[in-house]
Amino acid sequence: MRTITLEEHFLTKSFLRATQRSDEKTPPQLAELQSKLLDVGACRIADMDKSAIDFQVLSLAAMGFDSLDADAATSLARDVNDELAEAVRTHPARFGGFATLGMKDPLTAAKELERCVTQLGFRGALINGTTGGLFLDDTRFLPVFEAATHLGVPIYLHPAPPPQPVREAYYSGLPGDLGFLLSIAGWGWHAETGLHTLRLIVSGLFDRLPALQLIIGHVGEGLPYALARSSGILSHAAPQLRQTVAEYFKSNIHCTTSGYFTLPPFRCALEVVGIDRLLFSVDYPYSPNTRGRSFLDSLRQILDADDFAKLIHRNADDLLGLRAAV
Repeated sequence: MRTITLEEHFLTKSFLRATQRSDEKTPPQLAELQSKLLDVGACRIADMDKSAIDFQVLSLAAMGFDSLDADAATSLARDVNDELAEAVRTHPARFGGFATLGMKDPLTAAKELERCVTQLGFRGALINGTTGGLFLDDTRFLPVFEAATHLGVPIYLHPAPPPQPVREAYYSGLPGDLGFLLSIAGWGWHAETGLHTLRLIVSGLFDRLPALQLIIGHVGEGLPYALARSSGILSHAAPQLRQTVAEYFKSNIHCTTSGYFTLPPFRCALEVVGIDRLLFSVDYPYSPNTRGRSFLDSLRQILDADDFAKLIHRNADDLLGLRAAV
């Protein structure tokens, strides 16, 4: 039985040159991680094989991308996508791609998404958090969502570091690196991406584009736990929506397991969202494949064979059109 993961990251040297200061040194504890991110060949595949992972959909680890101006980001995105396409061509049975988009120029980003899907064979795009402090419900980003809908590919909404005003208001004043860690994987990433998802729903985006599909990671970024309350309040305040907020998780939202490897949040998502909207992912290399595999094996105690197959490959096959490709 094949195993597919779809929040798995990479870097390119061109991206590092564009986003790292010349006097900036990579901390020793991150050097090994960076080496894994730069590898889209034999070492990565060997790591996948150790944990019986057959196929990764790769996306850029884009920390620092939002600091670039529109022209630089657009040019860099094209270079990154071309490099990823070469890795996919070299290992078509092991890798797929999500496009990197320069969202400060949404019209060009939409054209780049079309190029990536129609010419490079990518399976969608991954967008990192806010762009220039703006959430994606801002109407200027609509061309990207329209392109994704037209092309029949999903958008993966991925966390990013908070904008400076948010960082100062919520995460300053703590000792050492605690504020920074709290602003990212310690809490802030998930809170903001959950908020971002709710904003997209209540803005009416999925009513305007009912076929649009959105993926979020980390077992739903806390939303399954809070969905009954959030949906009750927001749906009452937004009667113009075609359905309740919670129901969009049955028609437009998908959740991956990336980086969350304990049973309680998965059980919650399973009950609230349902197995047809859940997909297995690891968040490699920030989370090791071995940990993802160990968690996946533990799910055999709560999932029957049919639901287990949906989680590890069938849902991804259907959403990304992978069945014919792999």
